[in-house]
Amino acid sequence: MGKRTKYSLAFTAASLRLNEMVTVAKTAFNNDTDLYEVRESGVVFNSVKSRTSDREFREIRKRLELLTPKQIDILINGDLLSQKQIAFLAVCKHYSIIRDFAIDVIRNKVLVYDYKINEADFNSFINSKIPSNPELEEFNESTLKKGKQVLFHILEQSGIIDNPANKTIQLQILQPSVIKAVSEDDPAWLRIFMVSDKDIKQIIN
Repeated sequence: MGKRTKYSLAFTAASLRLNEMVTVAKTAFNNDTDLYEVRESGVVFNSVKSRTSDREFREIRKRLELLTPKQIDILINGDLLSQKQIAFLAVCKHYSIIRDFAIDVIRNKVLVYDYKINEADFNSFINSKIPSNPELEEFNESTLKKGKQVLFHILEQSGIIDNPANKTIQLQILQPSVIKAVSEDDPAWLRIFMVSDKDIKQIIN
């Protein structure tokens, strides 16, 4: 799953943005062009300020660049649930703080049959990560609050939780194509979908 990277809250610039991710991926594929060139292909977002739109596009491009060709294919051609799962995979690949929250908090809760997330879970997660991620101390309270809000919004849009109010974890049903595309990349990524280590080993074998 790669080396540890600094925690970033850049995801606050763009939540899941599934439709935009699919649009950018399709445009790059259909025009056989690089993601960097898609901006010049006429892809625009419904944003009032062009600066915000540019920032959103930058974040979406960075996420897409981390997906394998098979994962991109599912993002473009898969059913809605599979598209959401691949979009969430891209988010977790790009933002290690979301990846770690998905594994250390959400997955660990599910493994002990606890399907509710609360505000305290996020706060405890942040506090537990400060020793290994000192950059967290550079974020002020309002920045962390914004990060928490967008994180829960991403989890809702991905289908990981029902909504930001209830924060009830929803177990994931992975299509065989998604399992294959993720496991061929790195089976450890299945953990963000709450797959147990035992099940991951069975998938590998």
